[in-house]
Amino acid sequence: MAVGVHHLLTGGDPGQATGKVMTAEEAVGRFVRPGAVVGMGGQNINRCPMALVHEVARQGVGDLTVVGCNLSLPLDLLVAAGLVVRTEQGSGNLERYGTLFAWRRAVEAGRVAVADHSHLTMASRFTAGANGVPFLPTRSLLGSDVLAALVAEGIAQVMDDPWGDGPVVLVRALRPDVSLIHAHRADPFGNVVIEGVTSHEVDMVRASAATVVTVEEIVPEGELNARPEEVTISGAYVSAVVAQPFGAFPTSVYRRYDFAEDEIKAYQALARHGDGTYASWLADHVLNPADFDGYLRRADPGGARRAALTESMRSHV
Repeated sequence: MAVGVHHLLTGGDPGQATGKVMTAEEAVGRFVRPGAVVGMGGQNINRCPMALVHEVARQGVGDLTVVGCNLSLPLDLLVAAGLVVRTEQGSGNLERYGTLFAWRRAVEAGRVAVADHSHLTMASRFTAGANGVPFLPTRSLLGSDVLAALVAEGIAQVMDDPWGDGPVVLVRALRPDVSLIHAHRADPFGNVVIEGVTSHEVDMVRASAATVVTVEEIVPEGELNARPEEVTISGAYVSAVVAQPFGAFPTSVYRRYDFAEDEIKAYQALARHGDGTYASWLADHVLNPADFDGYLRRADPGGARRAALTESMRSHV
């Protein structure tokens, strides 16, 4: 392989890049710090970084600001664990499965501050951060109360288009301290392959100081060399790679497994009430298992549901 291409794929010296393979415990302990701005990958019930979020909760890393487009189940778990002080997001829900109940209660009680955006303005902020510019223009949110709040907070400004085509909104670049994503596969150097929709994740990762990625599998060194076009995110932007099959469960991974609707509905029923039963579930399923595999064994003893979800996805694609 040519030196330039090797550097692009590995992000530097190949001897150093092999150190990117870690356990979730090691990666979260090294890169997710108290008070961090955490970029959250995934959308709604698709490819959410559940294994990493469980590990953050187990380690009790708090005072977090969580940012993303649709902050869904991962955010609700972190809020329920008492680890979030602020969110910046386009939305916070599980769409047809309802709002995020733990997050909503915390916001209503004043325990979590919120900066509302549109999805486009959040994506634009990550794009600005990824490209090293202080802001990007958009027309999203013009005329809305959401925009007025962002202007008051210093996140956005309105100015006239210098070419005379009306007002535009300037949104500040957003550069997370660390981003958490789940993907299909990666090599030991951190080159990541995502199949299907990537949403805001590529720019969010490029804008971040560090990125931790869980993957369904780590492929052997050199396997991606002949197909560099498959690489969605270069290893130059990835700090740690964690092998975790079903690391997005109960959300889905395109071409791998479907979302677990029964698990999501059961979670929402517990979170809606937010009583001692919900607290017990959080302890038994998130905080007490030694790792994500322990959670999977508790949620799906024997793996029958995971096998069915895998077969369901195969029948859809």
